[in-house]
Amino acid sequence: MKILLCLLFILSVYLPLSAQQIRKVKIGEVEEYIKKTDHPLVISFWATWCAPCVEEIPYLQESVKKAFAKKVELILISLDFASFYPKKVADFISKKKFKARFFWLDETNADEFCPRIDEKWSGSIPATLFINPQTNYRKFFETQLTPEQVEENIKLLTR
Repeated sequence: MKILLCLLFILSVYLPLSAQQIRKVKIGEVEEYIKKTDHPLVISFWATWCAPCVEEIPYLQESVKKAFAKKVELILISLDFASFYPKKVADFISKKKFKARFFWLDETNADEFCPRIDEKWSGSIPATLFINPQTNYRKFFETQLTPEQVEENIKLLTR
């Protein structure tokens, strides 16, 4: 019984951040997820090697956590190199204790996928999309946001 309990504990700690939890997606799947959602989304396009991205994620997590009652969901879409997926990305997420829904974008042509998220997106990261299909709120940023900007946009997102 003790072995079973230990095994369940180990699985509960490590399984949520395993590679299976970082879903490999194409841009069309991201578009479909956005289209079908019934709640507000904060979508951050980031990479493990992007210092401003990594610095911004805790602000996003904290603000989304405060908006829990309004069902705001944080999605972190890694734009890391294919060689980083899944192990290096999963290890990084675990080390930083990031909490969100995780995707890894299996695309290499930014000229193809960027305008499908926002027509003005040049490909720079961090890039963040605040979107609420229920209210038609949509705001895209191609820069590192301050904690105040994140808070303000989540308020606008959930009105």
